[in-house]
Amino acid sequence: MDATILARIQFAANISFHILFPAITIALGWVLLFFKLRFNATGDGKWMDAYRFWVKVFALSFALGVVSGITMSFQFGTNWPGFMEKVGNIAGPLLAYEVLTAFFLEATFLGIMLFGFRRVPGWVHTGATVLVAFGTTMSAFWILVLNSWMHTPQGFELRDGVAHATDWWAIVFTPSLPYRLAHMLIASALTVAFLIAGLSAFRWLKGDRGPDVAAALRTGVVMAAVLAPVQAFVGDLHGLNTLEYQPAKVAAMEGNWETRGHVPLILFAIPDEAARTNHFEISIPSGASLILKHDPAGVVPGLNDFVGKHPPVAPVFFAFRIMVGIGMLMIAMGLGGAYFLWRRGELPRPMLWGFVGTTFAGWVATLAGWYVTEIGRQPWLVTGVLTTSEAVGPIAAGTVFSTLVMYLVLYALLLSAYVATLFRLAKKAKALPEGEGGGNPISLARPVPAAKA
Repeated sequence: MDATILARIQFAANISFHILFPAITIALGWVLLFFKLRFNATGDGKWMDAYRFWVKVFALSFALGVVSGITMSFQFGTNWPGFMEKVGNIAGPLLAYEVLTAFFLEATFLGIMLFGFRRVPGWVHTGATVLVAFGTTMSAFWILVLNSWMHTPQGFELRDGVAHATDWWAIVFTPSLPYRLAHMLIASALTVAFLIAGLSAFRWLKGDRGPDVAAALRTGVVMAAVLAPVQAFVGDLHGLNTLEYQPAKVAAMEGNWETRGHVPLILFAIPDEAARTNHFEISIPSGASLILKHDPAGVVPGLNDFVGKHPPVAPVFFAFRIMVGIGMLMIAMGLGGAYFLWRRGELPRPMLWGFVGTTFAGWVATLAGWYVTEIGRQPWLVTGVLTTSEAVGPIAAGTVFSTLVMYLVLYALLLSAYVATLFRLAKKAKALPEGEGGGNPISLARPVPAAKA
């Protein structure tokens, strides 16, 4: 592999590791605020116990996100100097806005969230939680502003081959931003929903049946039940927007080679880019036309209209199906869990183990979706403005390969340590005797107050 391919793999490895942690902190900040507000409103200590456990997870995730983000930033200069040379007048300010308006809020007030509950007035602690949650969302906003501009650039002009801003409003609010932002925020919320449900189910199965565990588990299940179907709707809107502005990406997602109507929805196939066809195809007739055009006879663009200008088909095709498959699983788990809580007030053991098994399902779906988005933009780094090959720096392939190996080893160790730490925290959490605080061994129903004598 040449230096360009290796540099792409290295950046993909860095951003894949980095995105795991903002995917947690973006939504977890708001869940922590919910726990704190419930405590303020009811005075019930279970909500503060839940807050204290999950704020540790937030702090650990925040720390790893910061470290991996710094590493990723260095690569703009080392591996991709052409990016900043051509579009740095736009990318630089947007990245600076993220630091000034978001990161400082998170870093400044996280300490109060962690250590200030008994050291500052309650309203100060709640205010710190609000600011940290707001900061995580603003951080996501500015990063997605830049990413959306790279996909659907506008509000600039080229002077001597360098991009200069002409309309910052247009740069910030590109046509794809609303869909991309909503999709990512809900993805973060679903990641957190299954993380909370999974770790809480693990604690419950291990004997920690306190009311805080039951409350957290109910919160995660309800979030999943509500947000998973909403994400499917938002994803459909995002797909229609992508069809309008990046039709080659949608053609790769669907594995569609010819522009035509009655395009089938391919459930499985092996795309063959050399032969320009699919092997072992299993499909639903006219399904893709119905979804993308809301008309079974709707004409959908094909990859043969973009020969030499479309992304690698197989990675986009398979990543899209992984994302959708995990999404369908999330809908089933969320609605199934909500049904059992509503009808029976408890989750059966198989479903508890199911939530443990899907603890990190949000990570898998987020990474798959990210690969669809970023690989699907190829061969462009900034659509219509800068190709990937134009932006890569003059670095020897051996140098890139050696650092790539080091990154992969380090990230594997850090990720293993992170996951192990989460389950260790869950195991060390207070385990109440059976029947205390959490009701019967598998009941998640709200405890009924004892009758007064």
